[in-house]
Amino acid sequence: MTVITGPSGSGKSSLAFDTVFAEGQRKYVESLSVHARQFLDQMPKPDVDRIDGLTPTIAIEQRVTTSSPRSTVATITEIYDFLRLLFARAGTPTCWECGREISRQSTAEITDAILALPQGRRFMVLAPLVHKERGDHLPLLTQIARQGFVRARINGKVHHLEDVLELEKNKAHTIDVIIDRLSVKEGITQRVADSVELALSVSDGRIIVAVESENREFEDRLYSSRFACPDHPQVSLPELSPRIFSFNSPHGACEECHGLGTYLEFDPDLVVTDTSLPLSGTFKAMSAVSRGASSVAGLVKKFCESFGVAPDIPYKNLPRKLMAILLHGTSKSDIAEYGDEFPGVIPHLRSRWKKTDSESLKEKLHGFMSELPCRACNGERLNKRAIAVKVAGVSIGQICQKSIADAREFFEQLTFDEHLLEITDPIVSEVRSRLRFMCDVGVDYLTLDRAGSTLSGGEAQRIRLATQIGSRLVGVCYVLDEPTIGLHQRDSRQLVATLKRLVHQGNTVVVVEHDETAISSADHVIDMGPGAGLHGGEVVAQGSLDEILNCPESVSAQYFTGVRSIDSPDGRREFDSRKVVQIHQATANNLKSVDACFPLGCFVCVTGVSGSGKSTLVSDILRRALWRLINGTGDKPGPCKRISGGHLVDRVIEIDQTPIGRSPRSNPGTYVGVFDLVRQLYAKTREAKLRGYSAARFSFNVKGGRCEECQGQGTRRIEMHFLPDVFVECSACKGSRYNRETLEIRYRGKTIADILDMRVEEAYVFFENFPKIRQLLKALIDVGLGYVLLGQSSTTLSGGEAQRVKLAAELGKTPVGHTMYIMDEPTTGLHMVDVHNLVNVMNRLVSLGHTVVVIEHNLDVIKMADWVIDLGPEGGDAGGEIVIAGTPEEVADCPRSYTGRYLKPRLAGMPVIGKPS
Repeated sequence: MTVITGPSGSGKSSLAFDTVFAEGQRKYVESLSVHARQFLDQMPKPDVDRIDGLTPTIAIEQRVTTSSPRSTVATITEIYDFLRLLFARAGTPTCWECGREISRQSTAEITDAILALPQGRRFMVLAPLVHKERGDHLPLLTQIARQGFVRARINGKVHHLEDVLELEKNKAHTIDVIIDRLSVKEGITQRVADSVELALSVSDGRIIVAVESENREFEDRLYSSRFACPDHPQVSLPELSPRIFSFNSPHGACEECHGLGTYLEFDPDLVVTDTSLPLSGTFKAMSAVSRGASSVAGLVKKFCESFGVAPDIPYKNLPRKLMAILLHGTSKSDIAEYGDEFPGVIPHLRSRWKKTDSESLKEKLHGFMSELPCRACNGERLNKRAIAVKVAGVSIGQICQKSIADAREFFEQLTFDEHLLEITDPIVSEVRSRLRFMCDVGVDYLTLDRAGSTLSGGEAQRIRLATQIGSRLVGVCYVLDEPTIGLHQRDSRQLVATLKRLVHQGNTVVVVEHDETAISSADHVIDMGPGAGLHGGEVVAQGSLDEILNCPESVSAQYFTGVRSIDSPDGRREFDSRKVVQIHQATANNLKSVDACFPLGCFVCVTGVSGSGKSTLVSDILRRALWRLINGTGDKPGPCKRISGGHLVDRVIEIDQTPIGRSPRSNPGTYVGVFDLVRQLYAKTREAKLRGYSAARFSFNVKGGRCEECQGQGTRRIEMHFLPDVFVECSACKGSRYNRETLEIRYRGKTIADILDMRVEEAYVFFENFPKIRQLLKALIDVGLGYVLLGQSSTTLSGGEAQRVKLAAELGKTPVGHTMYIMDEPTTGLHMVDVHNLVNVMNRLVSLGHTVVVIEHNLDVIKMADWVIDLGPEGGDAGGEIVIAGTPEEVADCPRSYTGRYLKPRLAGMPVIGKPS
């Protein structure tokens, strides 16, 4: 197990992924035929002279590979494929109307059951045709008489078909045609078999055998040649096969939600945002989506007139029944009671949504809608036929709604009858092993039906890692990108043990990592550096951990041994108890009626083991609630009783690791706004004014100033079919992105293209006389991005770099009002020296009077906080409580807190890994 570490931007990923993995992948692809190669995305050949001893490589990266809501944890890990097979081969069909088990028998089995009756016992073979249905059924009776049948049992009594009088239309009737009447004796086997076969064909697979009892009454025994409920003829299941249990197939998907498990519906909580307003103002937000005679305002006016309600009465003072009528319209009983009909606000909006072709209107209406669990399948994604099949009394959808830990416990206890063991054993053992591996990598709190698009980078990577462990490959080189992201220190040890297991199986594991647990467990460490960007790209030290710790040039070693450290603050900021945002009784996801206090003007850390409810509390409740309060729109916050203190916050800024742009055209200079100022500067030069050039002339995204040969990209893509695509420098502009006339404009001897090729730290010196430009560049330097080129493509930035660019963009702005900055694990991808810079920046934001709320596992960040909210004590159902809220010192002294156990030594100033022996 080799760990590559070093400052952010020092070349770790370039070495691991762009060199080792790329070459291993290239060698494998080159072994394929030319025909096969043209269908693969091929990586360019790495710039390396020679790599010796390279085995086949597999990269497990952070990125979430799919944004499809159909991709779930169960499908990504292939567990769902095994579940589908298990239910198809060992599932028990049940009736979705009455819940009874339904089975099927062959003609031979039904015949044998009849012949097993005592000798001389009389019985009738009947074909059920009608079950408790209204009507005179005259056409049916006429038809069976023409087919040669003589008798029928109608409502429990036997009649000759010739003597049947007209049945009452308004009563429900049951009709069974009598196929044969016999007694059990020798030599009737063939006749019984023929009668059974005829009955099954007449009644579409169902048969009744009425057997005479000792008291001369007949008792019905129900049989079926297919999965059908005798009591509910409309209930029938096709032959069980894996495709029936696929929510991506029309054979299995729920007809209502088409296999998504949710549907979009207008949410009353979003439609009515302030219940204290009078009715005339309650739906003011709707004016943008509904105007004219059919507007919501007109509906409310009609409602007030029809039901005698004053327009100035607050919405919350309406009787509950009238509230329901206003939102959803009148039912039949309402019309009978009030004598008037009203369509309802939500049906009106739903009608607008369906009828409009305007994308802008749909976008506005979308702001009043929420994803709700499908009413037909209750979020199980499958149709009622698939849900009706059970294993151990549980449907496949209910298994997927379990957490991985609960599902593991379910399958550990699952047993089958002896005749099924040979079929189920290999399936169940595969499911058990995959669930065990997922628990080992620390994602046991996730549910199997969790959408793949909602997973964090670290969670997605660990799930793919568990899938790879389950494949039991040998002799493979695995390349991983910070697999400990999102993991608490307690869970990191478990993950490292899993990586060690891969090594013991005979594989090579190369990990790009900053986590001290992973580094101290490595067999070999490569320390890149000494700095970032142009200042990095060298192997500072490599070898055992002791060799790294004894290297004086290693920045990593300096932080590990305590030579350099992030010192705890001298004191914590005190806060005014009246200036807090308080969440009352939050119950979203696994939160257990939590009351959480977020002090304003402080640095707040939310901590806890993986799956304890941190993101639910901060992102799903706090951020969404404040966003809706401030902006009036946005996603619906998770359920809680109320949130107080939100009026004290003027802005909410979320800084996450999503890319700053998905196009190679976006770059740090354009994102933070510095390039706009540079273009304005060039437009003010004497030569540009003489030529009449505006700032738009210096944009590589707009016609006029850019090179039209490459359309401002600087490179041209040449498709090579079965070889990797080649990106060549544009022959017209030589990679500068601009045409010749634009490049003739210079400022202090530099063209606009030269500015884009400058590092941030170089540009900071170059623009020394322009305070606004320097302010934005200084923000980039403060977050540790001085090495990045101003024009560097955003697609080449790591998640951590993208997050810091966003942070710099906020730092460079002039503060307005009280801002709450919300960050989810901002230390992702950061070395300790970068964490040091980041902590300084966050403290700077707080010192300006703002609030910083951070979800974090990094102990150096936690120890710098003014207030810590520690969730737990475990993940999933065993979490969702506030273990302790207080200063880092109070958390460290809490015996129930896992965070406190690891934080205590760090507060005491102990070295991260330990001084060399």
